[in-house]
Amino acid sequence: MEKSCSLLIHFDKGSPAMANEIKEALEGNDVGAKIDALKKAIMLLLNGETLPQLFITIVRYVLPSEDHTVQKLLLLYLEIIDKTDTRGRVLPEMILICQNLRNNLQHPNEYIRGVTLRFLCRLSEPEILEPLVPSVLANLDHRHPFIRRHALLAVAAIYRLPGQAGEQLLPDAPELVEKTLSSEQDLSARRNAFLMLASCAQPRAVTYLLSHADHVPDWGDLLQMAALDLIRKVCRSNPAEKGKYIKIIISLLNSSSAAVVYECASTLVSLSSAPTAIRAAANTYCQLLLTQSDNNVKLIVLDRLNELKSSHRELMVEMIMDVLRALPSPNLDIRRKTLDIALELITSRNVDEVVLTLKKEVVKTQSTELEKNGEYRQMLVQAIHSCAIKFPEVASTVVHLLMDFLGDTNVASAVDVALFVREIIETNPKLRVSIITRLLDTFYQIRAARVCSCALWIIGEYCLSLSEVESGITTIKQCLGDLPFYTSTEEGEVVDASKKPQQVNLSGTVSSRRPVVLADGTYATQSAASETAMSAPTVLPGSLGSPGNLRSLILSGDFFVGAVIACTLTKLVLRLEEVQPSKAEVNKACTGALLIMTSMLQLGQSTFLPHPIDNDSYDRIVLCIRLLCNTGDEVRRIWLQSCRQSFAKMLAEKQFQETEEIKAKAQISHAQPDDLIDFYHLKSRKGMSQLELEDQVQDDLKRATGEFMKDGDDANKLNRILQLTGFSDPVYAEAYVTVHHYDIVLDVTVINRTKETLQNLCLELATMGDLKLVDRPQNYTLAPETSKQIRANIKVSSTETGVIFGNIVYETSNVLERTVVVLNDIHIDIMDYISPATCADVTFRNMWAEFEWENKVAVNTVIQGEKEFLNHIIKSTNMKCLTPPSALDGECGFLAANLYAKSVFGEDALVNVSVEKQADGKLSGYIRIRSKTQGIALSLGDKVTLKQKGGS
Repeated sequence: MEKSCSLLIHFDKGSPAMANEIKEALEGNDVGAKIDALKKAIMLLLNGETLPQLFITIVRYVLPSEDHTVQKLLLLYLEIIDKTDTRGRVLPEMILICQNLRNNLQHPNEYIRGVTLRFLCRLSEPEILEPLVPSVLANLDHRHPFIRRHALLAVAAIYRLPGQAGEQLLPDAPELVEKTLSSEQDLSARRNAFLMLASCAQPRAVTYLLSHADHVPDWGDLLQMAALDLIRKVCRSNPAEKGKYIKIIISLLNSSSAAVVYECASTLVSLSSAPTAIRAAANTYCQLLLTQSDNNVKLIVLDRLNELKSSHRELMVEMIMDVLRALPSPNLDIRRKTLDIALELITSRNVDEVVLTLKKEVVKTQSTELEKNGEYRQMLVQAIHSCAIKFPEVASTVVHLLMDFLGDTNVASAVDVALFVREIIETNPKLRVSIITRLLDTFYQIRAARVCSCALWIIGEYCLSLSEVESGITTIKQCLGDLPFYTSTEEGEVVDASKKPQQVNLSGTVSSRRPVVLADGTYATQSAASETAMSAPTVLPGSLGSPGNLRSLILSGDFFVGAVIACTLTKLVLRLEEVQPSKAEVNKACTGALLIMTSMLQLGQSTFLPHPIDNDSYDRIVLCIRLLCNTGDEVRRIWLQSCRQSFAKMLAEKQFQETEEIKAKAQISHAQPDDLIDFYHLKSRKGMSQLELEDQVQDDLKRATGEFMKDGDDANKLNRILQLTGFSDPVYAEAYVTVHHYDIVLDVTVINRTKETLQNLCLELATMGDLKLVDRPQNYTLAPETSKQIRANIKVSSTETGVIFGNIVYETSNVLERTVVVLNDIHIDIMDYISPATCADVTFRNMWAEFEWENKVAVNTVIQGEKEFLNHIIKSTNMKCLTPPSALDGECGFLAANLYAKSVFGEDALVNVSVEKQADGKLSGYIRIRSKTQGIALSLGDKVTLKQKGGS
């Protein structure tokens, strides 16, 4: 049977020692052999062996030893052996060791006395302790502090014995300890004495504390921590008296110990809501943030500041610059938490200072080369973006600085800058001209495809004047370089038209072709270069000193950028028709744009690149060519106005959602109509400090607004109570389940409904799934018609649904057999320990690309034709074809059809089919079926690949 244990030692069961070998070693005269034998005996006992024959051997041959190590191991052995029989009475042979323990307590060596006193702290048998009490008390006056501090611990342990045994053995222990405390000089001994009074005679400890209140700052840190612990206990049980203790806490805020200062601040926050107290606690946390070098300490302090921000935001606003002083820390987690706290404390009064600090940090990331500068710069850009959206007046001070980072080697940081510029140019019309000018000047520095796409969209939408439109067209042409992109020589070899002997490919980019996830969750095919940190390109002949960024991307196979270039040029030419009076100039620009588009189509359909142009990009470029050849007023309105209007609508919707979230977070507390009203001005202020007055006012406000009642959500608690047994069972049990991150706590209430006493009642639990029971609940004795609260802790090791099951086992005096009551199963749902969170579109796409979310299963098929396959899908799933059948008969390589799933995947299912006939006559492509409940992808070829994705 399992039992309580105060000693844990790792034991390797490789070759367990035999009892006879241990006995022989103990009987010998070799001290080293005795030490090894005692160690083996202790480990065997801890692992369930009994070794009853060893006790007499140890009494005869080990007790007389004078070796300190042997005596220490002897005490460990005595600590773990059974000292009582099955009825709970002390074994007769235990009396043999009492004389030895008394001798040790009077031993001339301080170490022997000290370890023996420490051993007595772990004894719970009054019969063994009773003859030793005089010797323990005599050690309270020993000259050595090591012995005095352990003697105080022993007195406290004896006095706390269960029942009345401790008070019978040491009835005057509190008086003796209080007397010792008043004369003691050793810090540890004073702490032990104070802790004994605080736990066993709290009024005496309070009296001592208040009588020495002026000297508390001079106490050592150990004693100060004990005093703070006592203050918390007293104020929790009697909140009305906390005013007299807050002065002590305030005085301890100047302690030299960081641990004491931290505990003081935490105690202040838990006891008082007065502005002075909260401000003092916040100042203390900020000082710890600056003075402590340990990153773990800084993270803990930032968590406390975050809690203060939630409950006392108006006071924390004043501390925002102090919080930001933690940014120079090289740890990214500390920087991230600091920025998160600061962004929620920004007001119109402090936003200029905050933005100035963030700008300085951005400049630092440019001047110093650290390992994670790119990630830190991205965090700073996002923070500045947030500030500029909340307070548009600061945008003009930061947007031009951030535009220098559009060509950043960290793609994520550069994308954030581009998105920031796109939003600012729409929300701040006054900055449009300066942003466009700066963007056209720095456009050639951009190397990432996603950043180029965003920048091109900005140029196409916001170049409005004649000079801006012409500059935009010129910039794009310069970045594309000479046309055509390649030429065919007489020998049939294909070379780049810019006289470059080999294919251009940016360092760090790998051309890939795969489905990607769009912002609305649907799939699309994109031929793109995977974006990593890019090195500067080399100078090539035949171009403008270096290969244009757009030319390099297109020659690497990124035709999505080519489609964006075509759209941008189309918008610029359409707008040029409105602002350019010369028809000849318009025709010239239009012809140049058409030449660029046809050159990209020519490149995409050639064998110069390993992958041909994808269908989406091809259709987009062809559409742009048709528009430039035949434009109308409706098309002009759509291309020049509707896109920008849609973007403005998206920003307004985003702003509306953020406002709604802020409103939803605002917690409104209500007071009950029959609550007592306490008139503050009618109170007596005699003898009260300003801090006590403030604290009482804050308490009254909390009572009036119902904030004290916020935690008592009884309705939710009732919903989480599970019945484990039936009402007719002799033992009724119900459990209250609390799930906190990866910990599950079961508070089980057990009620004895019989007229008999239940002995050795035990709650036996087992788990299924990735759940692990931390500790086994102990046995209890339940009197008739009484109840008992039993707590069990369970650890969750993965996000899977688990089951907790078990029984209640007990014995009665009349029946020798054990009775078992089977409990209902407790199902732990995955949703209980998953909390909702938000994820930005960019972050979601990056995570989707980084993690493998889909499981691939190979499925064989004999289908060879395109129509046959599509007809099979339509018939087997009862789908309706939304695309005209003629679309499937085209000769172009990439065919697409949208299907609607009626029965199998639900009315909301959307199906995208893309099929391509390759040169060898084989089929390739995919079918994607998307609904709220599931997503399926089928890829065509020699085999059909089935991917199953849970959720959509």
